[in-house]
Amino acid sequence: MSLWQPWSLRDLVGDLTTGATTPAEAFQRSRDRIAETETELRAWVELGAPATAGGPLGGVPLAVKDIVDVAGLPTRCGSRLRADAPPAAADAAIVTAWREAGAIPVGKSVTTEFAYFAPGPTRNPAAPDHTPGGSSSGSAAAVAAGQVPLALGSQTAGSVTRPAAFCGVASLVLTRGRFSVAGVTGLSPSLDSHGFFAAGASDLALAWSALTGEPDSGLGAGRPPRLLLWAPQALEAPMATALSSACTELRAAGAVIDEFPDEQLIAQLTAAHPVIMAYEAARERAAELATASQLSEQLATLLRTGAATPEHDYETARHTTTEAGARLSEFLADYDAVLGPAALGPAPAGITATGDPVLSRPWQALGLPALCVPGMRTGTGLPLGLQLVGAAQSETELLATACWTEAALRA
Repeated sequence: MSLWQPWSLRDLVGDLTTGATTPAEAFQRSRDRIAETETELRAWVELGAPATAGGPLGGVPLAVKDIVDVAGLPTRCGSRLRADAPPAAADAAIVTAWREAGAIPVGKSVTTEFAYFAPGPTRNPAAPDHTPGGSSSGSAAAVAAGQVPLALGSQTAGSVTRPAAFCGVASLVLTRGRFSVAGVTGLSPSLDSHGFFAAGASDLALAWSALTGEPDSGLGAGRPPRLLLWAPQALEAPMATALSSACTELRAAGAVIDEFPDEQLIAQLTAAHPVIMAYEAARERAAELATASQLSEQLATLLRTGAATPEHDYETARHTTTEAGARLSEFLADYDAVLGPAALGPAPAGITATGDPVLSRPWQALGLPALCVPGMRTGTGLPLGLQLVGAAQSETELLATACWTEAALRA
């Protein structure tokens, strides 16, 4: 039995719309697949009960990362400090929005400890002996295994993009602040963003349209995009080869791809991001810092580092992001997106670490929407993801670019 069997959201919504499938049948399919695969996959913390739903999604099963409140289920945040957390009294604002769009939460998916680096038990459906990434590991794995066609995550560094790339599915990180974070246990207010996973870019586009009422970017061929290519020197050989191959194919299909003009700007953002993250996390998670001996070494080190960071260093890092954001807006004025790798390479072997989020740090520092396009593989079959980054509030346009890119690479 293969663990990697993504479930097409677009196909399911089509069946729900025509009556070929009922919401109850979709929910039962989700629960059956969980029962079939969960012993090996370990993507879930808690399962909930069926519910009714209207909205354009019409009853799509949804996984919710376990830092996000779902009424009636505890929010344990992957931490033994929350092992006895009571059921949440109400949904987080983002869960309410997805319910209104027609999604039904199936349950809570595994997160790393307080959405940082200490791994949870989840395995990678595409390569069970390799990390699924973090911190939204359970959500990415649940989609990749076909347990659900849609799952919620969050990103503070690379917690959505990296798991999507490693597990071979698509993801969208939203512009920071696009939706309220009420009811979410955060880590860094200046960096925390919502995100979600689906099988492919076209599925993301349908989900986004249902959530916001904006046009469905997955309908129609769209036009070839203008892209700025970011090709970091630190890439592992399989990713460097895949990125070069993708550029060749996209150019042949009509895309204009020019080199990113200022590598130093990205370096400055990459350096500023962890300063902001540590400083804010030490204050956001002050209660946990007071009991650091009960935390993983990774999280305890982050909080202690942040507590020792001078305010001047933090303010300097924030100033850097402000200036860099203005500069990047100038670059993107004539382009649809930045194209680059979603991770340094395929998922590293082993499940004791979650991989390096360095390629998401610069964009997350700016709070920009970022999309992982799946479909490429190494010679041994490990997934590789491409990353598209757009201007703030440009999710609909970014999804159109991603859908065109996905179709061109498949062709």
